[in-house]
Amino acid sequence: MPTFNDPTADAEEARQALRGLAHATMRIDDPDKLYGIVGELLAATRSLEQSLIQLGGASLTYQGRAAHDDGDLGLGAADAWAAADALRQAAQHVNAAESALDQASGHLGRIVWQRPQWHWVTVVFLQGEEADRVLDLIDRDGTDAAIEHLRGFDYGDETTSAALANEHVYDTPPTGANTRMVTESEYALTYSPTFVHVALYRSYTPPPDDATGEGDGPQNTGPAQDAANAEAARRALDERRNRVRGDGSWFTPDRITDIKRNRGLER
Repeated sequence: MPTFNDPTADAEEARQALRGLAHATMRIDDPDKLYGIVGELLAATRSLEQSLIQLGGASLTYQGRAAHDDGDLGLGAADAWAAADALRQAAQHVNAAESALDQASGHLGRIVWQRPQWHWVTVVFLQGEEADRVLDLIDRDGTDAAIEHLRGFDYGDETTSAALANEHVYDTPPTGANTRMVTESEYALTYSPTFVHVALYRSYTPPPDDATGEGDGPQNTGPAQDAANAEAARRALDERRNRVRGDGSWFTPDRITDIKRNRGLER
């Protein structure tokens, strides 16, 4: 929290806040937030410009007390003046940044961001040992092979219902600084050898806001029915995923296992 009377503590607070902002803005989930963020930064540059001017003034105010280590007051005074001049120039640069931010704020203020035409739902997210196997597959056979393998976890509407129920729906597939992403058709694969995780997402087009069920009779909808449908989808999805992991070969999706059984290849 700012102290409003301890410039050293408040400078540290500002540094930490800007460091946090640099990390937070690595991913913007909602473009509607841009206008507000830029507006806050615009106000911050005005305060920063004022602070730089005041710091330069303080350097000149105490110029007579400036000395080098050897006691040379002349050199100390020259450095104090040079520091004040550099701070004045910094304030001018911040003023230019303020003007640019003001323009950016004006442009953003005229934008009405449209809703995305599709979202991404989580098909599967793997960590640790399970992710290691897929990362090995990527190293050996490439990302296309990994996507084909992870598609074995996708059960269409069941997967979509489970993702919606768990709020695993995104405007863009989640990524971080150490995450790589590739897309193929309707799928997006993200993976991180650093943090050992792999995820597959599928594009999903949400129904219109005013969409209603088909038919003229009473519709069996409402919070209770939605919860029941979501729970049923989760149970079915868990059962199928357990089959993928527990059929004797974790690395073989159940549809491939069925083929092996039909061909008599499995004993």
